[in-house]
Amino acid sequence: MAIRSPGVDREEQVVATVRVDDAWALVEQFSTLVRESGTDEERQAVGHITRRLDALGIPHTVHEPELLISLPRGASLTVDGVEIKAKTPSMATSTPDEGLTAPIAYEHSGHAKSVNDLFSSSHGDTDVAGKIVVTEGFPMPGRINDLEARGAVGVVAVAPGKWIHEGICTPTWGSPDLSTWHQQPTMPVASIAREDGDRLIERIAGAPDLEATLVTRHETGWRGIPVVVAEIRGQVEPDRFVLVHGHLDSWHVGVGDNATGDATLLELARTLHEHRDALARSVRVAWWSGHSHGRYAGSTWFADEFALDLEDNCVVHINCDSPGCRDADVFEDVYWSAEAESFAADAIRDFCGQSSAGRPPLRAGDLSFNNLGLSTFFMLSSTMTPELRAEKGYYAVGGCGGNIEWHTEADTLEIADRERLLRDIRLYAGAAFRAANAPVHPLDFRATVAQLEEALSALSFPDFDLSGTSARIGALRDALDELYGFVDGIDSVAAARPINDALLRIGRELVGVLYSRAGRYRQDPALHIPLLPQFAAVVEADGSVPAGVLRVELVRARNRLDRALMNATGYARAAVT
Repeated sequence: MAIRSPGVDREEQVVATVRVDDAWALVEQFSTLVRESGTDEERQAVGHITRRLDALGIPHTVHEPELLISLPRGASLTVDGVEIKAKTPSMATSTPDEGLTAPIAYEHSGHAKSVNDLFSSSHGDTDVAGKIVVTEGFPMPGRINDLEARGAVGVVAVAPGKWIHEGICTPTWGSPDLSTWHQQPTMPVASIAREDGDRLIERIAGAPDLEATLVTRHETGWRGIPVVVAEIRGQVEPDRFVLVHGHLDSWHVGVGDNATGDATLLELARTLHEHRDALARSVRVAWWSGHSHGRYAGSTWFADEFALDLEDNCVVHINCDSPGCRDADVFEDVYWSAEAESFAADAIRDFCGQSSAGRPPLRAGDLSFNNLGLSTFFMLSSTMTPELRAEKGYYAVGGCGGNIEWHTEADTLEIADRERLLRDIRLYAGAAFRAANAPVHPLDFRATVAQLEEALSALSFPDFDLSGTSARIGALRDALDELYGFVDGIDSVAAARPINDALLRIGRELVGVLYSRAGRYRQDPALHIPLLPQFAAVVEADGSVPAGVLRVELVRARNRLDRALMNATGYARAAVT
């Protein structure tokens, strides 16, 4: 059976069907629940979702994998007999009851100026061995890793403002395996407010022998957490699917991060279920736990457990984090794979009437599928303008539409906005419907090849031969030009299947090599991962290891890239013969 794309009229019907009342009711319900991973209040939230899915007749499954979760249970910092209010991030080490007492030192790092900066790694050169180190910023894993490697025994992160933001400091993505268990932090970490931090930094400058006592407490262990997956079955290719997902757990009641996202997913499921007769492929809607307290443990478990199905059948995955927030009026911090950029930008234009700006995905935000080679868009949703942020004096945060209540007790109902939520739900529903119905998968890998070539040319290896790689890039470009020229006349899902099979295989090759170093069925750490990370690692390590080591790494990186290029070229050519 062949089906033609339902077209603009049906898309308009789908978007017009979206309503905000049920979504807002869920936001209000969640605004009373502290949804820590694997806790009773999170299970109450699951109940609100599943009862609604039952009432709508939408098939769904509640999985409960046992994963490594860390729930912070208190922290304090005492200096000169004065206790300073503090919080500890998930996955830091708990101290003995009496705490850790050690000399305290300051190392300047500054505060992040953009969302991208939040997740970058920084390296200092102060003598921190045996000391509790005070430094600016959020306790992100790159900074914690660096200080721990240099011998620090504890870290105190100074928040950029009055709020002490919750967070997680491990670089281990998801629950650890034998290759990542050693990455877990082994020292206590805490955060304090800006005013207290500034005073402490001034005090340290005047007292080089100052000591501090740091106390941190956590409930860390393997516990069952819920992963809810609903499916709206397609009518033509039900095996192939679009995955739309967001996190269920929260810091405190977490309205902007991510109750609004949970509500968006539920309303999207209702809307697409109502229009399932026009849905060519399936749409799976997933709510993950373990995002905040397990470093994306739920989505990583799903990537592991259903890896082969995801590889074979997932068209694209769409992350839903922090939509519908106060003052969030632009789409200027959107993250997308190069091959999905045009589709995502068109969706924002068509369903919201706005232009947009984006960049390659960060190693953050439940993007647990890079190693499998899955394409993605919309890691973050709408945000406020830079001008409004500057007017309000806001610093960079990682969600809530740019509102600085992100990851604090103040992320309450006032952070959400009904009209902006309605707009953003329409965008997600329209984009998911369009992606599931496009006769040819909406992925232009010519853009990916251009991105790959640009990334490679930005890295300098003057004494290493990459001429064969350059030729293979050219061959793939030619093959893709022929492939996309061939598909212009295809207007049915069934006729496009051989082309689409090839596109998914091409994506598994190119996305994987562009975004991952660990390889397929593994997870790279939650650190800054540059494009072509194996090659970029050589540049970063230059001067710190023998030249022979760098050459071995380059040969292996070239082999991996060449094989990906050759495989992708073969898939493209086979699809048009």
